[in-house]
Amino acid sequence: MSTDALEPNRRDFLVVAGNAFAAVGGAALLWPFIQQMNPDASTMALSSVEIDLAPVKEGQAITGMWRGKPIFIRNRTKAEVQSAIDVDVKALPDPLARNEDLPTDDPATDANRTKAGHENWIIIIGICTHLGCIPKGQALGDERGEFGGWFCPCHGSQYDTSGRIRKGPAPRNMEVPPYAFTADTKIKIG
Repeated sequence: MSTDALEPNRRDFLVVAGNAFAAVGGAALLWPFIQQMNPDASTMALSSVEIDLAPVKEGQAITGMWRGKPIFIRNRTKAEVQSAIDVDVKALPDPLARNEDLPTDDPATDANRTKAGHENWIIIIGICTHLGCIPKGQALGDERGEFGGWFCPCHGSQYDTSGRIRKGPAPRNMEVPPYAFTADTKIKIG
């Protein structure tokens, strides 16, 4: 019976070194392919945007951009807020809030489309839900429709001061993007 102990030799070292070299080389080849799947810097820069609301007086509106989409921001008057609150949600063509910060089945009350403590501010994605047109209603002289919100001249869709569809072919309310107030006069969208 032989009791020779196996001692490492030069061949064992070459096998281990070769396998380690192949593993490092494979990882070095895979890294660029995996890294290219991440979004580029310009996309990451558009993922969130901060907007200063201080210059917007009561009754005025501004338009910002987020992810290539127009964002309608309006500082509503007390009368506009009250008319939006008084709407019977059951009478709306689309009874859902369409607010990315809330569950998908929440009703389209004005409170579900604004932030508590900032009810005068309505912030919505300014795209008509019918065919993707940009509704009028941001400028002071624009046609705002029967409900005082936004009017899409392409096919006649009319939205109220909360961005909810009230009349016309649009199937859904304008969507509320994910946003938060970082200060009393600053918001961060995204």
